[in-house]
Amino acid sequence: QLQASGGGLVQPGGSLRLSCAASGNIFSVDIWGWYRQVSGKQRESVVGISSSGNANYADAVKGRFTISRDNAKKSVSLQMNSLKPEDTAVYYCLCVSGRNYWGQGTLVTVSN
Repeated sequence: QLQASGGGLVQPGGSLRLSCAASGNIFSVDIWGWYRQVSGKQRESVVGISSSGNANYADAVKGRFTISRDNAKKSVSLQMNSLKPEDTAVYYCLCVSGRNYWGQGTLVTVSN
């Protein structure tokens, strides 16, 4: 239902762009979100964006990450700039459309 892409290895200070697209029985999306999880820790919210475009960022990523959504394409993107080693995690997209749908996760590694 959700296909995420864009993870990879990047050096500190670099940028990556994650994308996630909905398909199948998902016809409209109320809320999009990105979460991340480090092995052994709980999944945490990175950012969410409402259908009206209001975004709510975690303090750790404010000013560095930008979420955007394309309602016509039923997709969301996360532009990540000035990446830090502590941003290393598996990133999951979330789509709220009647219920929660999760993407498969994409690994982001920030390292030299």
